[in-house]
Amino acid sequence: MTTQTEPEVDTQEILKILDSRKKEISVTLKSCAHCSLCADSCFLYRCRKNDPEYMPSHKVINSIGTLSRKKGKVTRDELEDIKEIVWKRCVLCTRCYCPLGIDIPSMIALARKICRSQGVVYQYDEEKREPQK
Repeated sequence: MTTQTEPEVDTQEILKILDSRKKEISVTLKSCAHCSLCADSCFLYRCRKNDPEYMPSHKVINSIGTLSRKKGKVTRDELEDIKEIVWKRCVLCTRCYCPLGIDIPSMIALARKICRSQGVVYQYDEEKREPQK
């Protein structure tokens, strides 16, 4: 009996994508004052009874921030966690507002791009319209 294994994470590909936006990522992560003002503009945050995991700044810090801090050296499990953040907790409606000018949707979209580059994407069952596990 053979077991199917997940493909290895291509750290070099992740690093290449991160490097293409290195300055923007750096400014974003250094500029965030953790003021939480972005939260009020996020309907998912408000609908989820102000759950901090749905706060736009939390999503950026725990997706692109993690990828940047670890210089792309993440495990498949970490990518799966990031997938949950950038697809389940964000719909990229672009309503999030940062008073310091951080482009939150751009950072979430970049994290999605990195996940896609590793084959880590949210799959939906077309019949039931529910995420597949």
